[in-house]
Amino acid sequence: MEATAHLTGRIIADAEHTYPEAWIVGGQVTFERPRGRIDVPTLHGFAFPGLVDMHCHIGVSASGAVTREVARAQAVRNRDAGVLLIRDAGSVDDTAWVDEEPALPRLVRAGRFLARPKRYLPGLAREVEPPQLAVAAAEEARRGSGWVKLIADWIDRAAGSESDLAPLWDTEVLRAACERVHAAGARATAHTFATEAMDGLLDAGIDCIEHGTGMTGAHMERAAASGIPVVPTLLQVGNFETFAAQGEQKFPRYAARMRDMHQRRYTHVRAMWEAGVQIFLGTDAGSTIGHGMIAAEAEELVRAHIPAPDVVAAATWRAREFLGVESLGEGASADVVIFDEDPRVDIRALSHPRAVILRGTVRDVR
Repeated sequence: MEATAHLTGRIIADAEHTYPEAWIVGGQVTFERPRGRIDVPTLHGFAFPGLVDMHCHIGVSASGAVTREVARAQAVRNRDAGVLLIRDAGSVDDTAWVDEEPALPRLVRAGRFLARPKRYLPGLAREVEPPQLAVAAAEEARRGSGWVKLIADWIDRAAGSESDLAPLWDTEVLRAACERVHAAGARATAHTFATEAMDGLLDAGIDCIEHGTGMTGAHMERAAASGIPVVPTLLQVGNFETFAAQGEQKFPRYAARMRDMHQRRYTHVRAMWEAGVQIFLGTDAGSTIGHGMIAAEAEELVRAHIPAPDVVAAATWRAREFLGVESLGEGASADVVIFDEDPRVDIRALSHPRAVILRGTVRDVR
């Protein structure tokens, strides 16, 4: 096969492997110079494995499911931002078709959100009562491609003016659900804002935490020791002040909690990192957050005083390793994003990808 592109500069495969050049041959990466005449476009810069958004909702809007045309546009916005791998963190409709379109990012799917009736955003979740959670989780594991998404806590409006965030499930219900998910060869992740839900999730064998705003130091230590990562979604937590203001008149306790989590969001995420918790990048795009915002999420993590090299690693090879998707090794699929400047030095460089290469096809996005 003939080469279709030549990459020069610094090709950063991971923390330990950097190369001066690489070629794209047959849609794959090679570090060996192809034989024969090479007369192909050369792309110079800092090349990384395609970025990963670990918490993104393709096909979802604030009002529920969107058309396939809109979902496709969402995926394209992510691709053009350098995101070439997405972990869907809960869907409404089946989005398996995304992986069938070579121009769209690869998608690791979590099936439909699982929540109790009237304990999540209307129209998004598959609503079940606790006795049905384990069976529903196993079914969603088969619908997805490796993940299941549980809603672990949400505001309990039935308490009136005393309403606050509260867990949806007890530990045994969660444990049964996680066991069924694992038996199906999948992993479970959980939306959680509240401190009260964390012990049950950790005791039940959860595989990943979304948001994690209620984690205490003890929870962070447990997560770090067990290798359970957190996706802090700082862009979304940045909206907590707005959520507090909207609910303050009717739900003052809820509003106070949301406001407190908003105010300490940077020190809280820094504490996770210092405790040894693996942090991944997720934008929570799909409702209040627009798509293609991975660079803004990265900048938020740097504002939390997580070093830029760690943020870039979390957005690239570390996330891919966690999801079991290849990075920039010899013979790997050519899913590459190229920058003029090194984002490990200045994280703002992530906002300006020069080009993306998806499945070996070069797409100039500058």
